[in-house]
This record gives sequence, structure tokens and C-alpha cells, in this order.
Amino acid sequence: MKWAFFGARFPNDILPPMTEPHAAKDASTQELIHITIPVGILQCNCTIVGDPVTREALVIDPGDEVNRILDLIGRHKLNVQAIVSTHAHIDHVGGLSKLHRYTGAPVLMHREDLPLYQAMDVQAAFLGIAAPEIISIDHLLKEGDTLHWGSCEARVMHTPGHTPGSVCLYVPSDAGKITLAAPQLFAGDTLFAGSIGRTDLWGGSMEQILDSLRGKLLQLPDSTIVYPGHGPVTTIGQERYSNPFLTT
Repeated sequence: MKWAFFGARFPNDILPPMTEPHAAKDASTQELIHITIPVGILQCNCTIVGDPVTREALVIDPGDEVNRILDLIGRHKLNVQAIVSTHAHIDHVGGLSKLHRYTGAPVLMHREDLPLYQAMDVQAAFLGIAAPEIISIDHLLKEGDTLHWGSCEARVMHTPGHTPGSVCLYVPSDAGKITLAAPQLFAGDTLFAGSIGRTDLWGGSMEQILDSLRGKLLQLPDSTIVYPGHGPVTTIGQERYSNPFLTT
């Protein structure tokens, strides 16, 4: 591996890879379907979130290993309503084309990351791998958009810094008709357990990512469960009081 697209320059930024699929811990009173699997050489966390009644689902960051993702979709009898990219680094978007082709679901991304997505051949050269096929983006996300699937909904938060078009998806505990024990945040590579997204790649900005973290993510309740784009689950409260990038 020649390059890593995720963690900031911090001793613990490269987190141990997870090798087995796991169901994310979720205390939803209606048992929200929530599965996260690490995929690809950089072990991007691809997440499937589904309504247990309607079986409608979102897929977030299908970076690679689409056959595994499709197997889980089929096993849980899910109907994918949208495929969401939190940002356009190759390890998060490598499977977009194939998953779109098999599910027919629209692909969503923020406008500011389109140049990065269209430069997939350059990204692939960093890693020494073949460039994945790119496709047209069906819907351009923006701050404040609300995504709906089944009885669930999530709010789009534009959080530039790791990339210009990085987004997070925030699911309040009372979003839609499903009540969760705690709010949830799908953070992409903006926030990790004990670290933040690196800012030394094209379009990265330490000033912007700190603004995104302090001005948006740290405004969320401490109980918010954070599902990062790599590595283990954390909470806003845990990061507020222990993340070295946020406590200085």
C-alpha cells in the first residue's frame, strides 16, 4: 500500500483492520437493520441501514467487495433506495458503479467532490491499482438535505476538510417513525475514534475540518453514536473529551 486516504497524521491514525462482518450495536426499539463491513485494501467501513418493516435501505460508502455487499442485501431482503458517498476517495467509491448496476439505486454525492471522483485514475495511481469505473452521479447532496427510506430519515451535514465535499449523515433519535436509543452519525472520514480525517491530500484543509468538527459535529448530543469511515465506533462525548485534535 503506497498511500492511505483516511486518518490525520497522528500515531494512532492507521487503525487495525477489521476482517469479519459485524452488526453495529444499535438499541433501536424497532431493531433498525444496521450492518457494517470493512471492504477493500484500506478497510473502508461500508454500512447498510435498513427499515425492518419496509425493507428499504441505504448503502453508505461501498468502496469495494460489492459481491459481499450484495450478499448481505439479499440475505436481509432489502430494497436499496440510495447509495451515498460520504466523500470521493477511491476507497469509499470503488464499488459505486457495480452496486448501482445491480440495484438500480441512485448514487448521491456532494458537488464539491465531483472533481475528485472524476480523477479516479490519479487516485488509483497512488495505490498502484486499477482505476474503478466511474458513473454519473444521480443527485448532488447539500447541507440540510433530508434522506428518506422506509420510516427512517437522515440529515445531510456538509463537513469539508478531509475533502471539499465530505458529508456526514445525522440520524436523530426521533427521526422518522423509528425511535432510537441514541442519535447516530455516519461520519465518513471526518471523525474517527481518537483521530480525525487527514488533510494533506488534494482539497484537504485543517482549518476547514476543525471548523466542521467544532461548528457542526461537536454541536450534536454527547450520546450520539459515531460510525466512522474506518475503525471502531465511538461517541461524540468520547471524542469531545479525549480526542487530541478536539481538546486542544
